Amino acid sequence: MSEVEKKLKEFAEYLKKINHYTTAGNLMYWDMTTGMPEAMAESRAETLSFFQTEVHSLNVSPKIAEFIEFFESHMGEFDYIHKRMTEQLKKKYENQKRYPEEFIKEFSLAASRGEVAWEKAKNASDFDVFKPALEKIVDLTKKSIEYKGYEDNKYDALLDDYEAGLTVNKLDKVFGELRDGIVEILNKIKVTGKTIDDSFFHNHFPKSEQESLSLKILDLMGFDFKRGRMDETEHPYTLDMTNKDVRITNHYYENDFTSALFSAIHEGGHALYEQDIPDLLEGTGLNVASSMAVHESQSRFYENIIGKSREFSNYLYKEAIKQFNEQFDGVSEEEFYKALNKVTPSLIRTEADELTYSLHIIIRYEIEKLLINDIIEVKDLPKVWNEKYKEYLGVEPTSDKEGVLQDVHWSDGSFGYFPSYALGNLYGAQMLNKMIKDIPEVYQEVSKGNLKPVHKWLKENVHEAANLYDPGDLIKKITGEDLQAKYFLEYLDNKYKEIYNY
Repeated sequence: MSEVEKKLKEFAEYLKKINHYTTAGNLMYWDMTTGMPEAMAESRAETLSFFQTEVHSLNVSPKIAEFIEFFESHMGEFDYIHKRMTEQLKKKYENQKRYPEEFIKEFSLAASRGEVAWEKAKNASDFDVFKPALEKIVDLTKKSIEYKGYEDNKYDALLDDYEAGLTVNKLDKVFGELRDGIVEILNKIKVTGKTIDDSFFHNHFPKSEQESLSLKILDLMGFDFKRGRMDETEHPYTLDMTNKDVRITNHYYENDFTSALFSAIHEGGHALYEQDIPDLLEGTGLNVASSMAVHESQSRFYENIIGKSREFSNYLYKEAIKQFNEQFDGVSEEEFYKALNKVTPSLIRTEADELTYSLHIIIRYEIEKLLINDIIEVKDLPKVWNEKYKEYLGVEPTSDKEGVLQDVHWSDGSFGYFPSYALGNLYGAQMLNKMIKDIPEVYQEVSKGNLKPVHKWLKENVHEAANLYDPGDLIKKITGEDLQAKYFLEYLDNKYKEIYNY
């Protein structure tokens, strides 16, 4: 065994140690959100903080610096994967090295406490219950920006954590084009005066039956239940330990047919990405997604581009009739499809229609920018939130639960994450354009309930690439073009033109 091979083996073993801590921490987080006794909350927050601090220490240890130095001196002997491994390792090390261990401990403790406080506040529909915890998290987030540094806008430092190289300047342009395009389509729909009935989606749908259908659709998507499972939480999410243990969570409303079902499909998109990451990348640190926006492209792709397509809707209709015959009595296939795609400016992001969804994201993006740049304070959030919903969507929350408390993301300090959802829509539509060229019959297969061609294409083009490429390079490799908003806007226009006849 050569010196390089020995060092690569040693590095793989070191990463395994980090992964052991990460896995233990993730399992405890999963337990915290799915069934942990309430009295355990403070102790669990401390335990999670301990594991995250240990992981941080291992990521910034002198041993990592030693690996980087050795690998850089042997770059000439490396293939593309190991060159990329070295570059990403150095980037991560330099980023993490900025933060003192005490700060990591304090932040992770605040994040764990924050999530517990958020859940209590949401259940009570009272922002004041969450406010002290959120103020702490925002203060620490601002402190993290000081450690990391920025050039033009404080918020740039947070965007970069989720989408490398993304800035407010770039995002304002993309979101400006996206917002204007959506508003134009929305106005065309309003002019038609056409209304779509979706009341049948709000009959009584027993939780157990909803769960059964969700599991069936996940199986159809290709989710491997030997390497994953689905549980129940307040806010749906996907958590991966490795590609051999990927967990989905869901939340059920018995008066809503679509909420849990499409949450399952959304999270299933995330889960397939994680399950499909190749084993050969273990021991390199590259066995992760290219970016959060690329991750969201997969969940949004399955949820909307596939899940709410006419072809899949027709398949789903047949399955829904089997499972909920009484609830859908007298509902036609066409009515079912149109109801799935009804455009109604609404209060809840996760239940928003495909057209207006991105406006929900833009609202959050604008609020986060204001908060991080000290233009507003935490106490102002409910008021600013309600004002922006009235301005952008023409609706106004009547409670904190359906307003500022609806999302979990701020409770653990995930500022800068929300734009990933809207960018994911753009990535997804651009991928669709290429997928149809590669597999012209893809939607014919979808109409039969055959999602294997979709999964195969995404696996080969996106999932197996893991973090071998930056997101901008990945989309160019897949489609031959840089990321553009036009494909998503064209997709929306074609879809809603047919539904609303404008």
